[in-house]
Amino acid sequence: MPKKKIKVGVGMSGGVDSSVAAALLVERGYEVIGVFMKFWSEEVSGRIRENICCSLESSEDARRVCQTIGIPFYVINMKAPFKAKIVDNFIEQYENCRTPNPCVRCNQYIKFNELWKKLKPMGVDFVATGHYAKLKAQNSELKLLKSKDKEKDQTYFLHQVSQNELKHTLFPIGGLTKSEVRTLAKKFGLSTAAKKESQEICFVTDGKVGEFLKRYIKFEKGDIKDIETEKNIGLPRTGAGRLVLGEHDGLALYTIGQRKGIKLSGGPWYVVLLDKENNILWVSKNEKDFLRDNLIVKNVNWIAGVKPAFPLKAQCRIRYRASDEEAIITPSLENSNEYIVKFERDQRAITGGQ
Repeated sequence: MPKKKIKVGVGMSGGVDSSVAAALLVERGYEVIGVFMKFWSEEVSGRIRENICCSLESSEDARRVCQTIGIPFYVINMKAPFKAKIVDNFIEQYENCRTPNPCVRCNQYIKFNELWKKLKPMGVDFVATGHYAKLKAQNSELKLLKSKDKEKDQTYFLHQVSQNELKHTLFPIGGLTKSEVRTLAKKFGLSTAAKKESQEICFVTDGKVGEFLKRYIKFEKGDIKDIETEKNIGLPRTGAGRLVLGEHDGLALYTIGQRKGIKLSGGPWYVVLLDKENNILWVSKNEKDFLRDNLIVKNVNWIAGVKPAFPLKAQCRIRYRASDEEAIITPSLENSNEYIVKFERDQRAITGGQ
């Protein structure tokens, strides 16, 4: 009796990366199905604004690829969980003066959790995606490793994915560079070989985050103040300060380190603090005012499944495009769910939510 093939459901986005991931798995002898997820799309003035990740064009691109490599194509409705877990949280985080990264949560809750729940009853053994990341088995655990292509590496976006999800996950292109992926796409005759990729937040279709937020958050204008001046004359960082530079349009529209859009003369000015309690936007001309050598993290996911020994010397990254920096991680003495990250050198514009 022939041995049953391992069945893999590939999350197909209509892009070249997931297309090649699916084609490689077919070439390696797996039983492969292509799965296209339909996410939430915003409706404005009675008109639906197509989510970039699940537009009709993307769906048709994914369907054509599946036809080319000879695998079944399925569309799965993820609108409700995507809205509840990703979009609503995105709005809430901004409302609380944080700058979220929705792609991290999408991987955590949708692409490696909800998708698995949908596919497991279909007899699927593994979920595969076109992420640039690698997995390595070590004893009974899986280590998440950076991809061959360090420029495209996406392990930052996977830092909340747990061992439970990784145990039934495959990253077929983690050992390839982007150029190698495009070369393979041409070899396989895929229509997505030269397709450009989008860097925008998928549900903010015009890229204007501020305009999107204005449709869901009631903004309150407030004072803009210079933290350097107030510090020099001995005034506290509260509503007690007298020196008002201008008026902000709502704290949720700004982020730490921001330079453009502050609308003050005599700059450049930089955002250094969002004071939600007093509704004050604190700015400075001095970049040293938003340099920090430490931060506190919570909701930590130890990908290996166990806590490491402390103090932990590690390389840490404060946002996707930032460099890896040497740091020491220690548990907080005040809160057992928090950890203190102390960097060897100051970091620019550490931002809550990133």
